[in-house]
Amino acid sequence: MGSRAARGPAVRWGLALGGAALLLLLLPAAAVQGSPAMACSQNTNRTCEECLKNVSCLWCNTDNTCSDYPVTKILPPASLCRLSSARWGVCWVNFEALIITMSVIGGILLLAVVACCCCCCCRRKRSQRPDRSEEKAMREQEERRARQEERRAEMKSRHDEIRKKYGLFKEENPYARFENN
Repeated sequence: MGSRAARGPAVRWGLALGGAALLLLLLPAAAVQGSPAMACSQNTNRTCEECLKNVSCLWCNTDNTCSDYPVTKILPPASLCRLSSARWGVCWVNFEALIITMSVIGGILLLAVVACCCCCCCRRKRSQRPDRSEEKAMREQEERRARQEERRAEMKSRHDEIRKKYGLFKEENPYARFENN
């Protein structure tokens, strides 16, 4: 019972999104179909295909009635026909399935757009500044370079001391020794 309560608002939003999508589908069809050549009620107790040849007609499977689609409302009222039995446009799709399908497709498209926007924003932020791991690697590399320079200087001073001790110290100009004599 708890799962139904949690699903209730999501289904309502799905129905609202599907209804809005259906409205967008119905408005152009209603505008094109000005006055019907034949009244929808004449196709009652016939087949669904005959009824739905006229775009402004709604077929109800429960009592095999063909009626004018209530264009002032987004969805046909329950007093006219239940959504699971109502057909419009094609006979093999009922309104419930149409609304659920349109809601799922709309939700997927919305999620895809949001994901693309997030990816673009994150990439832009990454390219503007290095991330923490790159900063840490650069800092460690600089520390290693500084330690290496210290070791080099220490080794050079040690080598210079040994050269002085044994008289192998290099002078700047090796011929300066001969000039002083």
